[in-house]
Amino acid sequence: MYGIPNCDTVKKARQWLEARGIAYDFHDYKKAGVDPARLEGWVRDKGWEVLLNQRGTTFRKLDDADKTGLDSNKAVTLMVQNPSMIKRPVVEFGAESGGGLLVGFKEDEWDAGFS
Repeated sequence: MYGIPNCDTVKKARQWLEARGIAYDFHDYKKAGVDPARLEGWVRDKGWEVLLNQRGTTFRKLDDADKTGLDSNKAVTLMVQNPSMIKRPVVEFGAESGGGLLVGFKEDEWDAGFS
């Protein structure tokens, strides 16, 4: 699981996993950053529009020049520079069975993803 520990959505997701006895590793964006190649893979899988949190304070505080003309390359650059702009949490799961990627926490999606 990738995220920021004090994020309420990440806390809900961690509680959901723990209540079901699902083991996970946690990667803290604030302390460890985000690997650009991994982020590019997520963008290929889900799209930058899903991963870039345009509603958050960090994005809203950007200069207008940074907010306009967004495409996947520009979005990845912004998210690498400002990991708090990545929608949270991001969970990679099931690598042994083809894998999956969840962005954000919606219980019904997580129920389906982990079943």
